[in-house]
Amino acid sequence: MAWLRFMALLLLGLGAMPLAMAQDRDVLLVANADVETHHLTRDTTRAIFAMRQRTWPDGQAARVFVLPNSHPVHARFVKERLSVYPHQLQLAWDRVVFSGTGQAPNRVRTQEGMLEQIASTSGALGYLEREYLDDRVQVISME
Repeated sequence: MAWLRFMALLLLGLGAMPLAMAQDRDVLLVANADVETHHLTRDTTRAIFAMRQRTWPDGQAARVFVLPNSHPVHARFVKERLSVYPHQLQLAWDRVVFSGTGQAPNRVRTQEGMLEQIASTSGALGYLEREYLDDRVQVISME
């Protein structure tokens, strides 16, 4: 009987582990420390990342940084947080570039590069996994 109870507890613990690990791997919306906006709606965030909105809600210029389309963190952020597919976002960027109405976001190769660019660029916005955060950037909450 004790053995069955032990196995049940072990299985429950193992079942909770992926949830805890998933929370550590969340991709968070982050901004330069000088940004005064601390909360964005999903629609506003999507408009900024699609390069349709070029400013923060308070009027400060937004500088968008993204990882390559093939990067798994980029795919997770776009799907989970913006609720679109990476190819849809790329089409939006292509549209503004080829129409001459805007430019594509700034690309960085790694999350370390993303952190450095966001930390050193006024008005910068991007995304990082929690483990890459430090006190040079702030997390922006999003509904």
